[in-house]
Amino acid sequence: MTLRSLPLFVRLDGRPVILLGEGEPAAAKGRLLARAGAVPVGEAADAALAIVAIEDEAEALAAIARLKARGVLVNAVDRPSQCDFTLPAIVDRDPVIVAIGTGGVSAGLAAALRQRLETLLPARLGALAQALYAARAALRQRFPDMAQRRRAISAALAPGGALDPLALPEGDLNAIAATIGAAAVATRRTIRLRSADPDDLSLREARWLADADWLVAGPDAPPAILARARADAGRSATPPAEAAGLVVTLIAPGGPL
Repeated sequence: MTLRSLPLFVRLDGRPVILLGEGEPAAAKGRLLARAGAVPVGEAADAALAIVAIEDEAEALAAIARLKARGVLVNAVDRPSQCDFTLPAIVDRDPVIVAIGTGGVSAGLAAALRQRLETLLPARLGALAQALYAARAALRQRFPDMAQRRRAISAALAPGGALDPLALPEGDLNAIAATIGAAAVATRRTIRLRSADPDDLSLREARWLADADWLVAGPDAPPAILARARADAGRSATPPAEAAGLVVTLIAPGGPL
């Protein structure tokens, strides 16, 4: 599957961003830039990014053309075909940021999804992220093998796990390394696909895919299913004997048992 856009998180604190336009659309973008610590500047300034919130079509297109000719990446409000980048709806659980984008085609849908996620993601999610960061050294000592460490963390964060991020227990998160126990994860798993639809995967199968260090799949494996695996997981058509970590074999619908 091809990504229409590659999501990126850009640090803008103290950096200039060109902002053109007047009225509420420009003011709203200005408030967003302020939250990110960016410095709104005029068209003549030296900047890598620009937001064009000009209502007049001809004036907006002319400004966009001038900026792009300079190599500036442009977000054009209400003109998705002119956008080099888009600004997503944001759920902020600092330092956790969830961004919902639609490629600029439906801000209303992105906003509706953000509202749903606001009710699902607990306020302590940021504290959990900070605690995991602080526990890195202790976790490396307890799990020297990177794959084992990643699987242990994944098991703790899984639904119903000790650190389920959607059902965080009350209490101190400072002892998080002790909370994450060694997960008894099998090194080989097989998923017999019921269909090419990733929504038909069980929650456990989806977790296996997300955790896999190596993916074994033939040419008939559905692309939508393959997209659920980590991009850095190894891939082959036959199980490699030397593969370390969790190896997941996919059997396509109608494949041999």
